[in-house]
Amino acid sequence: MLIGLMRRLLGAHKGPVVAIVVLQLVQTAATLMLPTVNAAIIDDGIVAGNNAVITGLGTVMAAVAVVQAAAAIAAGYLAAVVAMRIGHQLRAEIFTKIQSLSSQEVAAFGTQSLTTRATNDTQQIQAFSVLVFTMLVAGPAMGLGGIVLALQQDVALSAVVIVIVPVLLLIMYLIVRRLIPLYREGQDLLDRAGGILREQIMGANVIRAFVRQDHEVRRFARTNSSLTANNLQSALLVAGMLPLIMLVVNISSVAVVWLGGHRIQAGLMNIGALAAFIAYILQILLAIMMAMYVLMTAPRAAVCAERIGAVLTTEPSVRDPQDTGAGPRTAGSGFLQDAKGVVKFNRVGFSYPGAEEPVLAEITFTAGPGTTTAIVGSTGSGKSTLLNLIPRFLDSTAGTISLDGVDIKDLPLDTLRAAMSIVPQHSHLFSGTIADNLRMAAPDATDEELWDALEAAQTMRFMRELPLGLATPVGQGGTNLSGGQRQRLCITRALLRKSPLYLFDDSFSALDYDTDTRLRQALAARLTDATVIVVAERISAVENADLILVLDGGRLVAQGTHLELLETSSTYREIADSQLALDGPA
Repeated sequence: MLIGLMRRLLGAHKGPVVAIVVLQLVQTAATLMLPTVNAAIIDDGIVAGNNAVITGLGTVMAAVAVVQAAAAIAAGYLAAVVAMRIGHQLRAEIFTKIQSLSSQEVAAFGTQSLTTRATNDTQQIQAFSVLVFTMLVAGPAMGLGGIVLALQQDVALSAVVIVIVPVLLLIMYLIVRRLIPLYREGQDLLDRAGGILREQIMGANVIRAFVRQDHEVRRFARTNSSLTANNLQSALLVAGMLPLIMLVVNISSVAVVWLGGHRIQAGLMNIGALAAFIAYILQILLAIMMAMYVLMTAPRAAVCAERIGAVLTTEPSVRDPQDTGAGPRTAGSGFLQDAKGVVKFNRVGFSYPGAEEPVLAEITFTAGPGTTTAIVGSTGSGKSTLLNLIPRFLDSTAGTISLDGVDIKDLPLDTLRAAMSIVPQHSHLFSGTIADNLRMAAPDATDEELWDALEAAQTMRFMRELPLGLATPVGQGGTNLSGGQRQRLCITRALLRKSPLYLFDDSFSALDYDTDTRLRQALAARLTDATVIVVAERISAVENADLILVLDGGRLVAQGTHLELLETSSTYREIADSQLALDGPA
């Protein structure tokens, strides 16, 4: 997975990568040349007492060193640039992919895991890229070149290389084999720790209310301890590698000096050749150390690449028509101009993969312009799921849903969703100002239009209390606002978009009765020509709906007006009795 990911990412950076390879070849050639030049200075200059040779070859050696340093700096700079671009590209791809996933796929990965994959995992790939590009050619070329040139200096003494290289490769193999499962476990533990931390921060008040701080501290401590133990094991392996390498390096250096000294005494080797040989041995060992360092980080990068690849290769269950190979788009921008907002369900069902029972089954109804359709039912009856099928946050697994006679699966997702305004069940606001949040629905809306929508959403009272008005900062998720304030701002945001279809998913639950009543009156006057579909918990909120759908266990057990359902539906009557305290059937 790591190799495939790197190969794909490098496709967009061929020019810089070629430049890095060329510069590293120059750097390596210069590095390999230096010991040979140094050997000639010792044997032909210092030992022979020839100052001209010392001066000439010394100048050459200085020039080669300058070239080597310049090539190394340029290659390092380009390597960092390419690695940063790869990180940028990966983060952009993951972000774009997450945007295309349905809520079903997002839930399968988990919010915290997706966040970690887009940040920490991508950072690991980026760091690995820097190492690969820095040592892409220099390591192997220096190792092979050092072996060739060491053999050229003295074949017999090169036996030391034959012994130490397999030992270092064995050390590398044993360490890397153990690191891979440790890194994989570590990334999973990091996800778990982040998830617990996120839950504890978001649910801090609940934890305090039930005096569960100690329990949550212990729960986090268990995961934190497991993560620490995992990191400690991998750190010990990595830390133990350097002493082992240095031990091999020192032993080999002693062996080379000892054997080389005997060969010099026997007249089989020059002093300069021994100095060059020692330098080449060190270069060979350095090349192996570079390879080991890359391979030491490769397991973590490989695990991260697997996790990133799992996201990037996930096929969204909700896809545009042109992405499915079903043919060209059925409708484009002209559809929006003529849209009336007629929604028709025909024997619609929805099931999660592998589930024994469907969440929804055999749902059939029609909602038209100028009408309000309410959906009621007990908790878990499928109300929100039904509503989420209309904008295709989830895709129905049976039956058809049409908008103005066109199957919604034949409409481009942007076209479909642009034809409706949605207030989700969980009122979510983004960091920025109140004006920024409202203009998500209508980027060109004027301040006057914002205030008009705020008034319709019964938001003026608390807006007047804000010194900065529309410029009031909003914390991430709207945490500096109350639940009712967030709901009303989300309703305001939906009202700013002039749409033929409005979807409200239990969007009035945090409002007091008086505000709820005034808001519904304002909406009724404002949305007279639109199709309105509302998920509601309060019977009092749906009494005036043109059509009420009663769900029970994922099935549409009754539909009609409030008075009709009181007469004909025992399920609806039970809900009404519990809320309105009726003594018997109306």
